[in-house]
Amino acid sequence: MTHDFGLHLTQELGNRFGLPTASWPASAEQVTPFTIVVKALGTDAATRWFEGARTAHHKVAAAEQNRTHNFGFPMYLDVATEAHKELGLPVLAAFEATKAAYEITRWAGDADVEVYFACALRACARSSSQPSSTSVAAAAGR
Repeated sequence: MTHDFGLHLTQELGNRFGLPTASWPASAEQVTPFTIVVKALGTDAATRWFEGARTAHHKVAAAEQNRTHNFGFPMYLDVATEAHKELGLPVLAAFEATKAAYEITRWAGDADVEVYFACALRACARSSSQPSSTSVAAAAGR
């Protein structure tokens, strides 16, 4: 169930940045669009999506470091996720949400966006391991 993702993302951010949340980088509040990705695609597809986003980020970072041609995060994200092959409302929502969170966190510069993708991936893993409300209700009815 995707409803746990927001809670799990917050827990993962807490594991990374500690408590209280007032000490977190300001950009941590701006990764809430990641929940749109999970709601639009589902947890399993969102996991692959965040892995693609991480790959896209690495390509941008390598191009910047090597001072080579940089096609930009949106292009690398499209290639890594193959978004162009399944264009529809869910993919468009995931694409725009990821792009927005990426640009905001990169602009803020108070934390590496890699940290946010790692937290999102761990939150997806935690959400996937949780039983769905349907299976909980079925188990309770036995």
